[in-house]
Amino acid sequence: MKKFRQKYFGDAAFYRMVFAVAIPIMIQNGITNFVNMLDNIMIGQIGTEAMSGVSIVNQILFVYNLCLFGAVSGAGIFTAQYYGQKNTDGIRHTVRFKLWAVTIITVLTVLLCIFSGQFLINIYLTGEGSSESIQAAMASGREYMLFMLTGLPFFMITQVYGSTLKECGQTILPMKAGVAAICVNLVLNYLLIYGKFGFPMLGVKGAAIATVCSRIIEMAIIVVSVHRDTVKNPFVIGLYKSAAIPAGVVRRIAVKGTPLLLNETLWSAGMATLAGCYSMRGLNVVAAFNISNTINNLFQISFIAMGDAVAIIVGQILGTGDMKKAKDTAGKMIVFSVLLCACVAVLMFFVAPAFPNFYNTEETIKQLAAKLIMVSALFIPQHALLNSLYFTLRAGGKTLIAFFFDSVFIWCISVVLAYILARYTTLSILWMYFFVQLADGIKAVIGLILVKKGVWLQNIVE
Repeated sequence: MKKFRQKYFGDAAFYRMVFAVAIPIMIQNGITNFVNMLDNIMIGQIGTEAMSGVSIVNQILFVYNLCLFGAVSGAGIFTAQYYGQKNTDGIRHTVRFKLWAVTIITVLTVLLCIFSGQFLINIYLTGEGSSESIQAAMASGREYMLFMLTGLPFFMITQVYGSTLKECGQTILPMKAGVAAICVNLVLNYLLIYGKFGFPMLGVKGAAIATVCSRIIEMAIIVVSVHRDTVKNPFVIGLYKSAAIPAGVVRRIAVKGTPLLLNETLWSAGMATLAGCYSMRGLNVVAAFNISNTINNLFQISFIAMGDAVAIIVGQILGTGDMKKAKDTAGKMIVFSVLLCACVAVLMFFVAPAFPNFYNTEETIKQLAAKLIMVSALFIPQHALLNSLYFTLRAGGKTLIAFFFDSVFIWCISVVLAYILARYTTLSILWMYFFVQLADGIKAVIGLILVKKGVWLQNIVE
């Protein structure tokens, strides 16, 4: 029993270290998702069509967000290990790489949404529903998308600076900036969506404007704070004197980072495709998933933060070359993440029946959303395991393995299964969703085998 505890559980100092990294991330993500939930409820008060239109656009922009995440994460593997070595020049090079990558992705996204935005939204409006409701959802979605595009440049800069700070163990500043931003977002949403205190009533347009303003605030706080404290952030000294990056660094980041960028891009596109498969069951399903995903995102911050903590802590240990400690730390963090999220899942399951009542929509949609939330709760521990396994593999630079583990699986198994069930069976959306989630158990077994074998134990910046 003692050996079991020593292998899978840490001491008090271990959990203090984990919480020091994870809790600020949980707080930031938690408040962000809580405010997003309130935003969603506010938009839901306008009507089902407006809520569906905004939900579809957010699903499209989710792909962009994950592309950015993949771009900064590929370089971030090196940032964490460079930080473990106290290599400031190396960190500076990774930041420049991130800036180039996110700029290219953002320009391409803006062009795609401007010229093909209506086509992308229409993909999700092929299910059952009256022509009037479909047209109303399209109009709301298109209006919301065009305003949201103006905030992407600010968001991309925040991702570069915020990810770098986290990889260097600084999670407090991104948390503070995030909290300030979401407070601004919440207040402006109330004023601009409903037209309170003399402000114009702009509906979904007001929600987009509020989000853009909050992103400007968040970026300003992080960028100004980082550049003011060059002692704590020496990598910003001379950061913009040159945009050049040594060819060797570019090559190494590209080799390790490209599979990660492709992974996040294809995985997010896979998730969007899954949503498209589910939407074949009708516009009511789109609305119900919007409600359930809102509360899902709030409860899922636990395993998302733990995944970030695994990447940061294990990555820094790998940078020092202590492979035994890295393997021991990763194992204990994976166990802790699953146990923590099992408790979260219980709470989420019991919250499910009450949450949809906050929305101004049909009773059938509310009931369906509640059942979808319950199904999601059942799989929270499984997602915690998968997330921790993925970030463990990624921390050691095994991005190609992570690519097959994540993206190849979702396209070859999850999307194919969802399409077959949607197109060729009469299963209800609840059973469709359940079976697609259940299939991820195969991936969990594969991930456990890979992590246990230690294929990820390597220092990539030596």
